Amino acid sequence: MGNLVDEIRKLKKVKNAVILAHNYQRPEIYEVADFIGDSLRLCMEAKKTSADIIVFCGVKFMAQSACILNPGKKVIVPFPDAGCAMADMLTENDLIALKKQYPKAKVVTYINSSAEIKALSDAVCTSSNAVSVVRGLEGNEIIFVPDKNLANYVAKQVPEKKIITFDGKCPIHDFLTRETLWEAKKEHAGAKIIAHPESKNEILECADYISSTSEMVNLSRKDPAKNFLVLTECGMIEKLKKEVPDKNFYGVCNFCFDMKKNTLESVLKCLKEEKFAVTVSKDVTERALSAFNKMFELTKNG
Repeated sequence: MGNLVDEIRKLKKVKNAVILAHNYQRPEIYEVADFIGDSLRLCMEAKKTSADIIVFCGVKFMAQSACILNPGKKVIVPFPDAGCAMADMLTENDLIALKKQYPKAKVVTYINSSAEIKALSDAVCTSSNAVSVVRGLEGNEIIFVPDKNLANYVAKQVPEKKIITFDGKCPIHDFLTRETLWEAKKEHAGAKIIAHPESKNEILECADYISSTSEMVNLSRKDPAKNFLVLTECGMIEKLKKEVPDKNFYGVCNFCFDMKKNTLESVLKCLKEEKFAVTVSKDVTERALSAFNKMFELTKNG
């Protein structure tokens, strides 16, 4: 592994490239990443750099967001077919139909969606700022897509607004049941539960914390507990162990095969060949950027 890591590090300097790795990536990818985090943070960190090339180790919608927020930089990916099951559940026609059915509603789209869906939206949100975006956006009716679990979580926090949902879900988070969780609780008695808001409500009701991946590290650092059950994709356990080595983290999770497609070998090949470039049309970019900017406007003080 050492030779591959060294070769990638040398090549990215030669090509003035920056490597972004989502939290759910294989831990060996962390070794060559310039930034590790959630998809929005990665895009924003890349924006601060003078890199000519962005290598995005994640899934397609993340690379598209990098394109939208980093004009002038070439965005490439190791695997062009690394997708997101939840993002793929919602088509443009689905959203257009919802907008026709609820003509007065504003559309808030979770960042885990395609560029084309973002372009049809009034605002983008992340799991950490979804409540703030929905609360701050004008209008009493909000179409929230594509994740019904995150939408239901938001609806509980913002009861003054009508939240219209789409039947989308993340298979990685939605599979967990209360019974499975309690079995894990028996095995790790006293462990605090950190759940991602893409989980079902029955899981969120059992959690000590409901948190985006970006906040999980800080939560576990601040809490005096030594043991944590982490309810999200398995890769986050590796990130938490790396960042908070004095505590114990146990996954009650599922495995995202798309997130795990990237390897050191594929990252090196990607850098050498620059073959799989991700592009977004000018029209879609402009409209999606407007939705991103609305999110930034609504969360600038929070």
